[in-house]
Amino acid sequence: MASLLWERGYAATSPKDVMERAGVGQGSMYHHFSGKHELAVEAFRTEVDQLVAESAVLEGQGSPLELIEQYLSRPRPGTRGCRVGRMTQDPQVVQDPELLGLVAGAFDAVTARWSGAIERAVAAGELPASIRPAELARTLSAVLQGGYVLARAYASQEPMDAAVRGAISLIEAARTAGGPTRAPSHTIKETP
Repeated sequence: MASLLWERGYAATSPKDVMERAGVGQGSMYHHFSGKHELAVEAFRTEVDQLVAESAVLEGQGSPLELIEQYLSRPRPGTRGCRVGRMTQDPQVVQDPELLGLVAGAFDAVTARWSGAIERAVAAGELPASIRPAELARTLSAVLQGGYVLARAYASQEPMDAAVRGAISLIEAARTAGGPTRAPSHTIKETP
């Protein structure tokens, strides 16, 4: 179900599609799930857990700014889109408070991690005190989601990579405004 949601969205995925992809019969699926909605909720939870787990690097040891740049620089398959963010484009998801709540909860959890890392970067003197961590966290999230949208629109990884480079440049510019300069410690990894 999770891969079908990513490929087709919730509205365009039927229980029959899920059974065919999983290679199971109707009895097996309905033994574990009451229907498409319950199955989608579980698949969403899996995707949300994965997205949140990937952001754990922001709470790691070391320079908060380097952790932020490391997280930004991790490979992202831009043309495939964000597994969670793409769900906001599905009209049935947007109309379903439970599914939309899972998506919003994922973004809230990741944004909280961004915000915490930015707060630590300010406290460590890596970013100026004038930075508003919650606002910068939302901005970084929006830049990444926008990178996915542009990569899909152009059928090219480059807009995603450019968005990441731009976000890192903004972070570096903010850092430079608050203190001595240093060379960025990041490299954008190629996305398969």
